[in-house]
Amino acid sequence: MNKRKLIFGSAMILLSSMASACGGGAATPGDTKPAEGGEAAKPKGDPVKLVMYSWRPEDKDGYAKIVAEFEKDNPDIKVEFKPFKSTEYNTILTNALQSGTGVDILQLRPYDGAKALADANYLTPLDKTKGLENIPDSYLDAAKGSDNKVYGVPFMLNNAVIFYNKKLFEDNGLQIPETWDEFVKTCEALKAKNITPIAQSGKAAYLLSMTHTVIGPSAYGANEYVQSLLKGAANFKDARFVDSIKRMKQLEAFFPKDFVAIEDKDAQGLFYTGKAAMYINGSHRLETFEANKVPFPIDFIPGLSAKKGDPANIATWVDGSWGVAKSSKHQEQALKFMEFVASKKFGQLFSDELTRVSPIKGVEPKNPLLKRMAQLSEKGSTPYLLLTNFSQGTPTTKTTFEDSLQGMYIGKLTPEKVAEDTQASADKWFKPK
Repeated sequence: MNKRKLIFGSAMILLSSMASACGGGAATPGDTKPAEGGEAAKPKGDPVKLVMYSWRPEDKDGYAKIVAEFEKDNPDIKVEFKPFKSTEYNTILTNALQSGTGVDILQLRPYDGAKALADANYLTPLDKTKGLENIPDSYLDAAKGSDNKVYGVPFMLNNAVIFYNKKLFEDNGLQIPETWDEFVKTCEALKAKNITPIAQSGKAAYLLSMTHTVIGPSAYGANEYVQSLLKGAANFKDARFVDSIKRMKQLEAFFPKDFVAIEDKDAQGLFYTGKAAMYINGSHRLETFEANKVPFPIDFIPGLSAKKGDPANIATWVDGSWGVAKSSKHQEQALKFMEFVASKKFGQLFSDELTRVSPIKGVEPKNPLLKRMAQLSEKGSTPYLLLTNFSQGTPTTKTTFEDSLQGMYIGKLTPEKVAEDTQASADKWFKPK
């Protein structure tokens, strides 16, 4: 096996682990064939066709409008948005990149997922792309290779928050909790009224780490602990991080019965029908709420403060980038599309059509909740720690943490053991900065 194939094999393992962070399951090997596209250069005068792969079929209508704007200004280029199920995307992408056909532009899983493909030499460097200067360096880090070159243009930010039913809170005279202690008291008050406090699903383990990234920072100290961890001055067995896991265990009393066995759609159903008062998930769920015509006003709690009166840091991360396949025969046209993706025009269209926060400076969401999330991200954010910095290893440290949380909830592991297993995984590959 040559070095390139070995690196690519590692890349696919990483991609599988990254899929869950974006709301889908990991892909499995199969016979799925790449779509047709990325063909040889067209005769002069004919539009060049670019095929772009995505793991989000639900975004197809939104991208139809976005692509139409690009084609209006670039009549010599046609772009085909070709989405696949998230659970099938990695296999299809594997086949396309290995064969060198089928795809010109591809959605990159963030952080270690993008890095693995870049290191496998399957992506075109994008450092000179016009517009990158309008994207903060911290967001560009989500699409860099080990050589520190940029291989993707981030197009979507995500925030993990606590959504809540405003009517239920008002009807029961509940104040919005600011600290952990207040949050627990709020949950106890709801439970006393036979209302499930938190509509949590645990069947897909990534949902547990998403809840942890909202609940955890007020226990381990948000960015102070994160920086110590990345520098090697602290680890996952630190008492502060163990305390964050103990809080997750404490929340079990406020989750639905048998929550480890229920799907996220079932948890959403509890929230939509008013049987549960809160639902912890990403900002991408705002689009889902609109699609389901939720019959009550929804607001969100950005996170919890370590001390009452202190601002809470909202969890923020890049949830995807657009990259160019190195095998594409239309590099010039694909790079022109990358300039469009890096433009404020694209960012505003994307935010408006798909109800997302754009990483591009100056883009203002029209959705009021999304707008507030964007503002809070600028004031003070904390990373989705396990996703942004610990998505390597086999299995990844993120996956180990999530699986261990499930083990804790079925009574097999203690919070201390969850921390030990997570650190043991990180010890196999993580090197402090």
